[in-house]
Amino acid sequence: MFLSCSSHSVFILRGQVSEPSSDNAVCPSDSSNIHLMRYAFLVETYATERVKVLSVWSEFRDEDLGVRPKADDPRGRSVLEQMVHQCVSEDLWFRNMLGIDVGAPPLPSSETRMEFIRQYAEDSGKRLAALQSKDDAWWEADTSFFDVRRSRAWVMVRRISHTSHHRGQLMAMLRMLGREVHSNYGPTADTGGLMANHAPTIYGYGSLEELLSGGPKATLPRAGDKAVTERAGR
Repeated sequence: MFLSCSSHSVFILRGQVSEPSSDNAVCPSDSSNIHLMRYAFLVETYATERVKVLSVWSEFRDEDLGVRPKADDPRGRSVLEQMVHQCVSEDLWFRNMLGIDVGAPPLPSSETRMEFIRQYAEDSGKRLAALQSKDDAWWEADTSFFDVRRSRAWVMVRRISHTSHHRGQLMAMLRMLGREVHSNYGPTADTGGLMANHAPTIYGYGSLEELLSGGPKATLPRAGDKAVTERAGR
């Protein structure tokens, strides 16, 4: 899975590093200019975070969408509601706070797992393209953040944090469901366990295009003889 989006970016394909291909579906516009930008790191972070969201969504099964953290407690969002929230809240933040409108409804017409994945991939790709065109003055200008004024750079940091918070909730739900979890940042219990034990990083797909096709994920290794968590048995 690609992990950066710049003119010198690389793609990490199931634990291997390679140069990016000519396919620019993930980096939809030339990004050579962002190296000269003080806030290039925010653009690159958003580029990776959107793919991480899609990666986590791809780990669920269709029948998981109605699952809540506790079945009889309506306070916890279902998997479906987490997808709805991500699409709607990101659309609102970008339109109202950052002035970036992708010109499309934030939700798919058919609320299936793959349609949410395709909708968010398309919309977030357009947002990424818009961010790549912004200069330092744009990032440093104030905008409305609910009832206060903050710089657009400040708002973007909060947006990325908001997204990672909800993605973490979904990853916890994958464990509750007993699903396998491929890498999202680094090794997982299913890719071999702890980084300290040199467990590999194994992404589910080698590219965004593979993910959007809904094909099979990368094969995970068999369980080894080393603990996969920090305090196993306690």
